Amino acid sequence: MEQKEMERIVRVAESWLTPSYDEETRAAVRRMLDAEDKTELIDSFYRTLEFGTGGLRGIMGPGTNRMNKYIVAQATQGYANYLLKVQKEGGFEHVQNGQVAVVVGHDCRNNGRLFAETVADVFAANGIRVYLFESLRPTPEVSFAIRHLHCQGGVNVTASHNPKEYNGYKAYWEDGSQVLQPHDQGIIEEVNKVRMEDVRTGGDKNLIEIIGGEMDYDYMMAVKSVMIDQDVILRQKDINIVYTPLHGTGRQIVPMCLRSWGFENIHVVPEQMVIDGNFPTVVSPNPENSEAMTLGMQMGTRINADLVIASDPDADRIAIVVRNDKNEWVIINGNQTCMMYCYYIINNMKQLGKMRDDMYLVKTIVTSEMIRKIADRQGVTLTDEYTGFKWIANRIRMWEGKRKYIGGGEESFGFLAYDAVRDKCSPSAICLICEIAAYAKDHGMTLYDYLLNIYAEYGFQREAMVNIVRPGKTGADEIRQMMVNYREHPVETIDGEKVVCIKDYQSLVRKDLKDGQWVESKIEMALGATSNVLQYFTEKGLKVSVRPSGTEPKIKFYFEIPGEMRSAADYERATAAAEARISSIKKDLGI
Repeated sequence: MEQKEMERIVRVAESWLTPSYDEETRAAVRRMLDAEDKTELIDSFYRTLEFGTGGLRGIMGPGTNRMNKYIVAQATQGYANYLLKVQKEGGFEHVQNGQVAVVVGHDCRNNGRLFAETVADVFAANGIRVYLFESLRPTPEVSFAIRHLHCQGGVNVTASHNPKEYNGYKAYWEDGSQVLQPHDQGIIEEVNKVRMEDVRTGGDKNLIEIIGGEMDYDYMMAVKSVMIDQDVILRQKDINIVYTPLHGTGRQIVPMCLRSWGFENIHVVPEQMVIDGNFPTVVSPNPENSEAMTLGMQMGTRINADLVIASDPDADRIAIVVRNDKNEWVIINGNQTCMMYCYYIINNMKQLGKMRDDMYLVKTIVTSEMIRKIADRQGVTLTDEYTGFKWIANRIRMWEGKRKYIGGGEESFGFLAYDAVRDKCSPSAICLICEIAAYAKDHGMTLYDYLLNIYAEYGFQREAMVNIVRPGKTGADEIRQMMVNYREHPVETIDGEKVVCIKDYQSLVRKDLKDGQWVESKIEMALGATSNVLQYFTEKGLKVSVRPSGTEPKIKFYFEIPGEMRSAADYERATAAAEARISSIKKDLGI
């Protein structure tokens, strides 16, 4: 590291030795400054946490690059400054009695309540009304409450599915979606101006209103509006369901919602109903990892369940485990989950005469192209948006009053089937997948059979993801250089197939190979926004997407590998053939 950069980091760290910070924090910073190995110091202070696709997120501890009450307070002061600035400029649609209002929530993570109360205190000290949830609540309920209470913004303290060392801060706007441009940059600019001594605290406690049960009920009723076919639920109300919240916020609301839909045979994993930010029963509370589903599957086996479902700690993501034709438990991946939702919504709304020409679906650019096949064949509008549910929410906002949103999802185990919430929503997604399971059972199928029938009808494709983790500043530099190399030296062939299309969402340029020549065209994306994503499409339908994570120290590679599948019986063979190609694909990408 250059001497000037190191000197800057030391100056920033030394600024944390003032009385503005408590003694425990000052002692930790002194230890880092005095240590011979400066790695921890550098990683803790080389930057200030930024808003990415999931907001503010980091490892808890002292430092500008860590989640702690000071960074939370400074971020909130900057956010408050920006909210009041927008209000002054007349930038909000609805401001009741001339006073900006926000919703504040948190999940089960360590320091969650401390951070949420810190957020509420700073907002109140700036004259902003705060609706603070009485205890932990799901991320989608925070989004719902912002809209329901006509607030101008909100904060949810959560690190979603990350390991126990993390916490985070999701900033929301008045439509209940996570903050997008230009407001995200506007908030960051305000946050960067704030010094610790600028933070206002000790506000009027009367500006903080505690909310809870009534909001839970209203949210539950909104979730119920997602139901498509009540009759099939009534016929299959005894479908055997196992649910686990993974120690998180779904523990009460999800069973309540399932019962409100009419499901009666609901079982929960008792060990994982315990609220605990250390997540003692799992290595990581990420439902994408099969290990996190072990206890649920064990219970499912004991009681002969039809399906096992989990939500992550803040209850926005879901995982679904079903029995295959060998009676073994298998996890349905996020692409398959999204595909089943979209297929069911279209087909069953058509069967019931509920489908209209103005209805549309949304997916993200790294989510399965199978969904486009389904939508195109069924004549339903589908849009592609950037990764992160805030972009799906943005599409809903753009078309509000013009078209009717009926569903949107992404490969990372998230789906939203209604517009009363503007973030991925596991309570509604869980209820809807149980409806789909009921429909399948009503027709003599399992959910696994239902999935395979979709492949048999629309063709097979296997999705896979490879994550390359590179922590710290050196890792961030390495990931940045990888993207530079891909752009300067484009991939020409992948697993023996010629690349015939390259999409670069950073430059918004699409290149198509026609008659041996590359032809450029413009990629149209919402708000004209760009994103550091590259995509390659081969002549035989292989798709590869490359994207650095906006919230974690990793670069992600998404593979969509087509194959042949004439009937449901071909699924395992087609899957094995597709997976056998992964090592060759990785080799051609240099990973």
